Amino acid sequence: MSTEGMRYARAVAETGSFSAAARAYGVTQPALSNGIAKLEATLGAKLFDRSPRGVTPTGFGAAMLPRIERALTALDDVRAEATRLIAPKPETVRVGVSPLIDPTLVASAYRAVRDLPGPDARRQLVLSEANMRELREALVDGDLDIIVVPSVEPMPRYEHRVIDSEPVVLVEPLPGEGPVRLADLTGRELILLPDTCGLTTFTNSLIEEHHLAVRAYPGEAGSYRVLEEWSHLGLGSAMLPKSKLADPAGPYREVLDAEGNLLEIFYEAVWDPNSPIADDLAALTDRLGQLSH
Repeated sequence: MSTEGMRYARAVAETGSFSAAARAYGVTQPALSNGIAKLEATLGAKLFDRSPRGVTPTGFGAAMLPRIERALTALDDVRAEATRLIAPKPETVRVGVSPLIDPTLVASAYRAVRDLPGPDARRQLVLSEANMRELREALVDGDLDIIVVPSVEPMPRYEHRVIDSEPVVLVEPLPGEGPVRLADLTGRELILLPDTCGLTTFTNSLIEEHHLAVRAYPGEAGSYRVLEEWSHLGLGSAMLPKSKLADPAGPYREVLDAEGNLLEIFYEAVWDPNSPIADDLAALTDRLGQLSH
């Protein structure tokens, strides 16, 4: 029986979507669908029904999915316990970060890793910056121990903990005065980045959640600085975290959510709870949360 297919089926049950489950595991949707199809062929019946309303378990699936969950939990426990018993703690902690992360948070990660107990000396940080997809894939493949990313996409079966947040601001061709409410963005044209660092995912989710009637500028900026420069040139408005402003003293407007609070983007640490250094990663995350506040 395919363990991979069982994990894919569990992810679909948790997310309610084949596409969301595929994104969570960093695989293509056809690969995930084929893995589940092979599992269904082994079991003898379909696990899910797909309709315009979404994905739901079949009667057979409703009976089998809890058993699949228990089987995977047991397998993960066997692997994790074996690793803990025989593997020495590494002297390094491999941390992946999105380019969107505030450099001060990265500096905090360096200090926090240095404070972790190591086999003979203080632990060393091995830092990697990459786009969201590469970070998620590296975490799944075991090439990274923990990633620090915008809290914009789910990763089922992984530990998540919010460690920091910062205000999101609006840069405009002709800046107004005072904060701007989300509803006041209606009718504007927003300049976006390629959907790699998490900022565009955050912005699009915000637009969808609040049903904002905004347009996307037909081009894409290549960096946070260009995003800001193009807005000043009059090509459109731009939303970005305050730490990414080229000139923090320059013209910008704070953004208020529907309740009148400052709009913030949240950053989270994500790690495998079955990692041989899972306890250290949890301690690292707690320390990061303390240092960022």
